[in-house]
Amino acid sequence: MSYSDSSVYRIQHSFNDWVSDWGRAVVETVSSIGSFALFIFRTVSWLFTRLPKRETLLPNFYQVGVQSLPVIALTGTFIGMVLAVQSFAQFQQLGLESQMGAVITMTLVRELGPVLAAVMLAGRVGSAMAAELGTMRVTEQIDALSSMGSNPIHYLVVPRFLACLLMIPCLTIMADFMGVAGGHFFSVTVYEVDSHHYWSNARDFVGVFDIMSGIVKSVFFGAAIAMVSCFQGFHCAPGAEGVGQAATKSFVYSFILILIMDLLIGIAVEAIYMSIWPDGPRLF
Repeated sequence: MSYSDSSVYRIQHSFNDWVSDWGRAVVETVSSIGSFALFIFRTVSWLFTRLPKRETLLPNFYQVGVQSLPVIALTGTFIGMVLAVQSFAQFQQLGLESQMGAVITMTLVRELGPVLAAVMLAGRVGSAMAAELGTMRVTEQIDALSSMGSNPIHYLVVPRFLACLLMIPCLTIMADFMGVAGGHFFSVTVYEVDSHHYWSNARDFVGVFDIMSGIVKSVFFGAAIAMVSCFQGFHCAPGAEGVGQAATKSFVYSFILILIMDLLIGIAVEAIYMSIWPDGPRLF
């Protein structure tokens, strides 16, 4: 074989390996998406068949909701203060310091409040769910449930899904409240913005539609976090490394889904807003 023939052979071999790697990646991706869709279907179907018992639901509600309140309140407060710090210089140059209340409140209830609560939930609860279920998969506890006649999805996934779905709106409201309170406190006490005009502009510019749109967003975020985390835990690779990878993937994939859903829902909410109030801000 000549040198040119060997070069052509190496190029063809490299190209075949490249095509093979990409083909394998595409097949694995499509297979994972299909498995995830079936996992969602099985979970949702149990909601219309038989709900979990109260003894199973309440511990998950407590873990997702009550135990997440301190970190949500703390981060929400500081996010409101950060918004006040970042906004004051620009508004002062324009002589519009009193408008800070409207901007800070709108930013929190429409975007930062739901996203902040979702990210904290994905980091604190989602990773824990994936690690817990992954450990159960590695130690064959999930298989033991199946052998005893219990459906693992109904017993393990549905309570966690309901907890995330129903508790994240409460966490979002807490994040909104603490963020608005933190922004007001910093603006009034540090920058000496008039409190009456601060609240008056916030009330006139931010309406019920804005608050509800943020809460509706959070419901989708909570559902995505629960589904991704439980799916990663159920399909955990063997060993301690697999459990760690499941916890990491659950947060990363949840965060990516949160951003994608935030964009898509934001576009839909803006379209609805423009169809109802085409002339500008509304006062309720």
